[in-house]
Amino acid sequence: MKKLFRAAAVAAVTALALTACGGGGSTDPSNVSPTGEIKAREISWLLSRPADGAVINIMKKLADEYAKDHPGFELKLITTPDRPSYIQKLETLAAANKLPELFDTDATPFAQQLAKQGKMVDAEKLLKSLDVYDDYRPSALDYQRFDDGSLNMIPFQFELEFVWYNKALLQKAGVSVPKSLDDIPAMCTALRDAGITPIAIDGQDQWPLERYVAYQPFREAGPDFIQKLKKGEAKFSDPAGQKTVEWLAALGKAKCFQDGFSSQGYSDAQNQFTSGQAAMYNIGTWELPSLATDKLNPEVRDDIDFFTLPTTAGSVTAANEFVSPSGIGMAVNSKTYDPLVSDFLKFALKKYPAEYAATGALSPTTNVETVLPANATPLYKKALEKANDLGGKQAMPWDTQLDPTTNGRLQQELVLLVQGNITPEQFTSTMDSTIAQNAPKFFK
Repeated sequence: MKKLFRAAAVAAVTALALTACGGGGSTDPSNVSPTGEIKAREISWLLSRPADGAVINIMKKLADEYAKDHPGFELKLITTPDRPSYIQKLETLAAANKLPELFDTDATPFAQQLAKQGKMVDAEKLLKSLDVYDDYRPSALDYQRFDDGSLNMIPFQFELEFVWYNKALLQKAGVSVPKSLDDIPAMCTALRDAGITPIAIDGQDQWPLERYVAYQPFREAGPDFIQKLKKGEAKFSDPAGQKTVEWLAALGKAKCFQDGFSSQGYSDAQNQFTSGQAAMYNIGTWELPSLATDKLNPEVRDDIDFFTLPTTAGSVTAANEFVSPSGIGMAVNSKTYDPLVSDFLKFALKKYPAEYAATGALSPTTNVETVLPANATPLYKKALEKANDLGGKQAMPWDTQLDPTTNGRLQQELVLLVQGNITPEQFTSTMDSTIAQNAPKFFK
């Protein structure tokens, strides 16, 4: 199935390239102020977000409010939370020139192709025209940017990723919070010797393990490494690449992740940590309601804390620079952009931040204050406050940076490497060869 999915993705990209000159009817993507009458109609948003999540619920509410003054208006939400299925749908619709008025996408190589073909409205100009651009956190916008610095997606979230840990379990094993990434394998060994699972991870969805491959290069060489690697201008055989390969192999040898991790899912990993069976859990602030409120198991509640991504000796990035994503962004289809879409976005984007902050989440803007839930523990506020002291660099998740074929192969090879099924040398050779074969198709 994975081979079939990758083949479908490549076919969609090829079809997109073939139709690039024949889309027709597209408006100027830099024209963010279309003129004319606002004619109410149904517009659609192709989404990859939880159907019962805050983003969807708020936008539904705002659409209903807008419809009161614009009879006949409706925001149709086309939801596909499963990310692989969503990507396939997005690429298929793009190739057929049938993208809806609004659609979700990460700043992937595929999305950058769409932007270069004029299929997406210039989001930076759009936000500036609505006088809201300066309200956004720079890091929230930067997460959505393409390699050339252009901005074509609008963020609706802002998250910080931490390593959550159980103080009692670390104390039982006689270990402390790691000062360096390089300390983690030995830490895992000590935890295993004490009969404790070191790290709970969602292995089924693959992206959580892929986070780990990004950490050492970010500390060793900064955010530029992945920018060069994905284009074939850097390699896993380079010093920064070898450091992460050897480190991941060491994590596997030390049995850092739970037994059978590759077949266990998101809820499995979270349950292992919140039930006190695992010492650490790497996840973002979107899980604050589960980790920093009275919903958390009272048997472990007082023992839970977090630390940010450890640095390393000679690290070129700072301790306050780590993964701080603003989630999947929303793009605006330039072909269907008209006065109605413009007016609705103006209405929604000005009201959205306050509504979102009221749910207890970090807004992608700084002009509102997050409202703490009534059942929040002190850890909730402590986590949110980390957003006030972020550095200027951020570790980008690699699954949004690599071409689809390379990314799929990387996810497979990482599992094999950590499980000890292949050697670091085999991993390095396979991945450098994969990038060399596929990068030129996406990065010209």
